[in-house]
Amino acid sequence: MENSSLKRRILSEIESLISRSCPNRKIPKNFESLHIAILKKHYNAAEVSIDYHRKRVAMDIVMDDKDYDPKKVNLHVPTLHANLLFKNLRDFLKSCIDKDTRSLAFYAGLLRSYENKDVTLTVA
Repeated sequence: MENSSLKRRILSEIESLISRSCPNRKIPKNFESLHIAILKKHYNAAEVSIDYHRKRVAMDIVMDDKDYDPKKVNLHVPTLHANLLFKNLRDFLKSCIDKDTRSLAFYAGLLRSYENKDVTLTVA
């Protein structure tokens, strides 16, 4: 019961943050970083760029993590270049929200950094 309440709270707050980050005018740089972080997490992408005007996302998706070694410089990690179109940025980003436990911890960290407040990770 407590975990489902915490899960719902984190998911609703990250969706609210996404809604606030998608105004109809120019996207601020800090919100562009939020969008890129969400897309990198969802698609396991190494590089992401968003063309808000043309409604496109270009990214290099990591095909196999076994070749990645964080202890050394990785000169060759197999990636797949993808170019995605979206109609509505807010809906597109909300569809990229994963609901597993590891992702919830990632979103709680994003909320902490963008909201400048702590998201309590235990239910009182």
